[in-house]
Amino acid sequence: MAGLSLPARVVVGAAGVVVALAAAVHLSMVFLHVAPQNSVSRQHAAAIDAYVYPEFEQNWKFFAPNPLQQNTAVQARAELRRPDGSTTVTPWTDLSAQDGAAILHNPFPSHTRQNELRRAWDFYASTHDAREQPVGLRGRLSEQYVRRIVVSRLGGGRDGLPVDRIQVRSVTVPIAPPPWSDEKADTKPVYRVLPWWPVTTDDRAEAGR
Repeated sequence: MAGLSLPARVVVGAAGVVVALAAAVHLSMVFLHVAPQNSVSRQHAAAIDAYVYPEFEQNWKFFAPNPLQQNTAVQARAELRRPDGSTTVTPWTDLSAQDGAAILHNPFPSHTRQNELRRAWDFYASTHDAREQPVGLRGRLSEQYVRRIVVSRLGGGRDGLPVDRIQVRSVTVPIAPPPWSDEKADTKPVYRVLPWWPVTTDDRAEAGR
């Protein structure tokens, strides 16, 4: 520092202050995220979550004891109603693949593409049983959440025809073990098909936003 000119020392000092402040903010946000809930973390929960997710998320599923060993894709299709009252069904659309394509090679992928659909499906799966019946008070809320995401992705209509109903399914494919492993795994896709859901006026309004 002694060998620098006054302007250079001012620049270096200012840069040091900025780095110190950034480090303090980062450590504070991460600490409030992982620490037990308190009055500060509750009051600023939205700001803390917006900062932490998804780059600094503490997701231990990547590590021991049971790392994820399967890929799950969420797909959807729509039932369109013609003016004469008849209906037609669209092909399945792979919504997860669309998100993956938007993230691939993108240095600044959006939080929506990384988390919205994946977390919505996790929310649904954790609040429904094997017969697709809601478990607990949040089951219906999770259905509405998934339905509105799907309607927003598929759109309120196609080819001039309104979307009358939608259907969602997941496709889970176990990850094959590496060539050097003696482990055997069945990589056949497993489908979880949900019942048809009617699309409401509120769903279309949300999709149009």
